[in-house]
Amino acid sequence: MQIEHPSSETEARALQETLAAQVISEDQFDSISTIAGTDVAYDDTTNQLVGAIVVLNASTLEIIETQVVTESVRFPYIPGLFSFRELPPLLSAFERLTHKPDMIVCDGQGLAHPRRFGLACHLGVVLDIPTIGCGKTRLTGTHETPLETRGASAPLIDDEQVIGEVLRTQDNIKPVYVSVGHKVSLSTAKEWILKLTPKYRLPETTRQADQQVNRALKALQAQG
Repeated sequence: MQIEHPSSETEARALQETLAAQVISEDQFDSISTIAGTDVAYDDTTNQLVGAIVVLNASTLEIIETQVVTESVRFPYIPGLFSFRELPPLLSAFERLTHKPDMIVCDGQGLAHPRRFGLACHLGVVLDIPTIGCGKTRLTGTHETPLETRGASAPLIDDEQVIGEVLRTQDNIKPVYVSVGHKVSLSTAKEWILKLTPKYRLPETTRQADQQVNRALKALQAQG
């Protein structure tokens, strides 16, 4: 997989602008049989990133395959360009997959990003695969508080544009922030996040990927 990795902030911003223009915010996929979750974490003692992709059966939510990769950081932390830091280990993990997913849910933002190009957009465009952003916290924009019942939502608005939805996935629990990544409409993204949250606040895709990253981090820290 030939992927361009910028060597400077200027290069990254130019590439981000080019890639952002390629985001498709409507449904462009057939049936979804498998769906993957991603997560990335940083270990400051070793200056390494741990990235995980977990592929699930889209109907049963059972795990089909897991890939975890540990790599050295290639790009510094720069606000608005965070995806350039987290993308490399996820691409490495994706390359190792035997079962390529039909859709990916990212633990982070898609269009709900100050520059309208979060990790979910970046991963989706680079891999040319439908992606959804589902963040635990708000990165930008304002919103009303959705009702306390599961399925209630409110638009996330920034610069007079709807950039996502604030979605309550469980009764009386903090909402999540859903946005378009690539080739998935916002309404479809909401539907999928609700399908993926039968018991918990976070999608099962995110929960499983997060568990894999935490295990790998503990192993990495134990080595140090």
